[in-house]
Amino acid sequence: QVQLEESGGGLQQAGGSLRLSCAASGSIFSVPAMGWYRQAPGKQRELVASITTGGTATYSGDVRGRFTISRDSAKNTVYLQMNSLKPEDTAVYYCNARLIVRPEYKMYEYWGQGTQVTVSS
Repeated sequence: QVQLEESGGGLQQAGGSLRLSCAASGSIFSVPAMGWYRQAPGKQRELVASITTGGTATYSGDVRGRFTISRDSAKNTVYLQMNSLKPEDTAVYYCNARLIVRPEYKMYEYWGQGTQVTVSS
């Protein structure tokens, strides 16, 4: 049994900052990649940022330079620091993880329950 527990999010004014956290727990052997997606009303879910075990980070063009993704491998936790927030960042943010789990030692993809981020103008 694997769970992704998200925290952070909420309401912030434009130009402000928020920090999201996501911790993976359960029968985990390794975590090849973790990341964040978001889905705004009426839009498809899109990648915001991802990071590999080796620390290679990928960002969408919309957030590059404003958001920073990081991870604590010892805690199986990924963070998303969001600065210079814009109203268009308003969305439900979902944690995503590709995990190799015991006892199968196979890789599966997991999603968090989502956390609302609302940016007011």
